Amino acid sequence: MCCGCQTATRHAAVRTLNIFFKHAEDTRLAPVLPNAVPQLAPVAPGVSGSSITFPEEPEDPRVFAAHNDQPAGGIWGFIKGVAGNPVVKSVLDKTKHSVESVITTLDPGMAPYIRSGGELDLVVTSKKEVKVAAVRDAFQEVFGMALVTGENGQSNIAPQPVGYAAGLKGAQERIDSLRRSGVIHEKQPAVSVENFIAELLPDKWFDIGCIIVDDPVHGIRLEAFTQATPVPLEYVQQAQNLTPQDYNLRWSGLSVTVGEVLERSIPHVSRTDWHVAFTGMSRRQMIYSAAKALAGMYKQRLPPRIL
Repeated sequence: MCCGCQTATRHAAVRTLNIFFKHAEDTRLAPVLPNAVPQLAPVAPGVSGSSITFPEEPEDPRVFAAHNDQPAGGIWGFIKGVAGNPVVKSVLDKTKHSVESVITTLDPGMAPYIRSGGELDLVVTSKKEVKVAAVRDAFQEVFGMALVTGENGQSNIAPQPVGYAAGLKGAQERIDSLRRSGVIHEKQPAVSVENFIAELLPDKWFDIGCIIVDDPVHGIRLEAFTQATPVPLEYVQQAQNLTPQDYNLRWSGLSVTVGEVLERSIPHVSRTDWHVAFTGMSRRQMIYSAAKALAGMYKQRLPPRIL
């Protein structure tokens, strides 16, 4: 099946699932009619007999609703009759969770569709799947549901940032550029990822990812970093030698990335995800781990109504 068909099928499945459970949650107990009271025929004039008056039962508002809203038949009628019961509602919630678990087990690609939504709306400052998917998975894991999308932001620093300060500035610049250009609202919560290299020990270089979440509405700004991946000194030196001395962004880093050097030097290594060749762990996994910790800290600082 082609990618477009799979996506359409997934959207249709999620819509059907949501409609079913939303219909169940929005219904109430079916109205109950009171016992009918027999009416006595009036006594004819001249005929002896005693008049008996039956007390009238107060009108049940559910009776009026019954005359105006006819209960639905079939499965929806059944659901309408029981969904108001707290026990049944609990069972429905558990059933929904179980169905979602089965669907995501059989087709893991359905998880982003099922878990999209809720109160949390985040924009990742990149459209690269390695970043967007990692952040989406992390925040949906922590919050249960979250809408996470990507927009390309400009870092306005060197392609290969050097040092923690440069990595942090590049991540923040990506958010600021999207707000300045009007791509996102100035109050839109955003997550940004920027990788950089740093010499943590003499002649020992490492690649590290800086991840920040910036939420102006709640005044929250948090930073986290991925694990440090060792980069052999020779490849860092090559990137330094390929960068002109008069490079105008040299204050922030190099014009050639370590990934580009590795791609040229080592067969079957990609500049976008060389980490897996050196550590056995992909860049997406590294971003996910750090983003999950960031999401946990962010959740602790959000007001309860957002959760």
